[in-house]
Amino acid sequence: MKKVLIIGSGISGLSAATYCAAKGIEVTLVSPYSPERAQSVMASGGINGVLSPCESGDSIESHIEDTLEVGCFIAGKEAVKGLCENASDIIRWLERLGTVFSVDSDNNIRRRAFGGQSHNRTCYAGTSTGKQIVTALVMEVRRYEMAGLITRRNGLDFYKALIRDGICYGAVLYNEIEDDFELIQADFVIVASGGQNALFGKTTGSILNDGYVAGKLFMQGVELKNLEFIQYHPTTIDTTNKHMLVSEAVRGEGGRLYYTDNGNRVYFMEDKYGAKGNLMPRDVVSRCIEETGRDVYLDITFLGKKEILRRIPEVYDLCMKYKGVDISKESIKVEPSVHFFMGGIAVNNKHETSVHNLYAIGECASIYHGANRLGSNSLLAAVYSGKVAGESIRSVSVKEHNIDFSDELNNAKKEIEAINSAKGTHTISRIRDELATVMKDDLGIIRNGKALQRGIDKISEYQSCVDKLDISNNDRVYDGYSLKAILALAKATLICAESRKESRGAHYRSDYADTDDKCKASTIISYNGGKYSTYLDLEKEFEK
Repeated sequence: MKKVLIIGSGISGLSAATYCAAKGIEVTLVSPYSPERAQSVMASGGINGVLSPCESGDSIESHIEDTLEVGCFIAGKEAVKGLCENASDIIRWLERLGTVFSVDSDNNIRRRAFGGQSHNRTCYAGTSTGKQIVTALVMEVRRYEMAGLITRRNGLDFYKALIRDGICYGAVLYNEIEDDFELIQADFVIVASGGQNALFGKTTGSILNDGYVAGKLFMQGVELKNLEFIQYHPTTIDTTNKHMLVSEAVRGEGGRLYYTDNGNRVYFMEDKYGAKGNLMPRDVVSRCIEETGRDVYLDITFLGKKEILRRIPEVYDLCMKYKGVDISKESIKVEPSVHFFMGGIAVNNKHETSVHNLYAIGECASIYHGANRLGSNSLLAAVYSGKVAGESIRSVSVKEHNIDFSDELNNAKKEIEAINSAKGTHTISRIRDELATVMKDDLGIIRNGKALQRGIDKISEYQSCVDKLDISNNDRVYDGYSLKAILALAKATLICAESRKESRGAHYRSDYADTDDKCKASTIISYNGGKYSTYLDLEKEFEK
């Protein structure tokens, strides 16, 4: 029986686990935390799919066109085609598993439009779609646990992949409960570790998603892709610990953005782009808000309290709880915040990475979204990517090996001993805080070459002292060993942004404001012995 190790238990990891188990593949699903704490739970808006009956004029072809257009035509065409063609089946499958979608009087799933969409095709479960899907998938995983096909292990942090001669054989993980490392071998490894929110400090996402897994794999020779494309969600509210997402559902229900000028409302998105201006792609809306230089508000009061509580109750509760704002009577003060990462681990159409038997899925993989993600394509891609990886693994034959990896455990313990005994003036928390400032200041919504180079130089300084840290008693073992890879990922992100000398999608440079057809390609970056190399490649296909 084939054995698969899945790193991460969000929607993509859960989807891959259920698909593999359904095909008789033995799964070990590991994560530091339970699925209920995954970033996926925060996904509020919905999941795209052209269902029958659909809105007049809508079609799968239209969904494909919207996805490619919003992504500025650098996403893989065949990959996007598969994503959109399978959307309807995926939504019906989730429904059968127990996802409770909102329905109309005819018992059809309700749909609305999100940013960049030409039609209403976002299926939703109020404003808690991600939570509903996680709940349904967890129940399905438990069913396969009872059958002995899935083993779930919480409390395990990724340390490194077991890679020999370009082939992955499993991973070394740190067991926080036992305070020790352990090795799990498998025929295949699927990485479903999410985005890299913690690089930027306060975002809409979970700081538990710090990009370490991608950064460590990068240092182990795995290629990354399109790191410069970072989506800012245009409508968030600022709270003490994070930016809380004001779902695009508000604008999908007719919410209007404005600022005031001499006491008069200026509906700047509608003035610039017409009636559907508020539902322009997220990069456009975020940049327009940034360029106003003013406080911006979102108005949904015209719906009335009854309809607001029926259609977007979670948004009403969110604004009341964190800001004391009754959105049926007052507008919401909003601002853009880092929200989603189109870039990540480079994969082909089967979700294979540049290392054999190593796969990447969900937000940590870069394939479907190009330069900018179409609103509500993220949940679809999370589920679909797990299915694609599972299908690929099912069709690949397994080769027996007799490799002794015991030295990997010894090396891990030696590294931790070296970190714990190091003496220096820099602390982990200080570097992490300064890193977040650098990323926000030098890699913001509007960028320029001078700022990007300044950020690269600053991170190089941090890298020079990472082996000489003052480890406090409050630092976790994970904090100590993860910093080097997190800095490598941050530097790679800035290098990708500096190397793309044009503006495209979520990457906007004031010194290269035009879009250049010569750059109509994906950025691939690799790491070798401390050296970073980039090149442009339209649709990366790894040789297998």
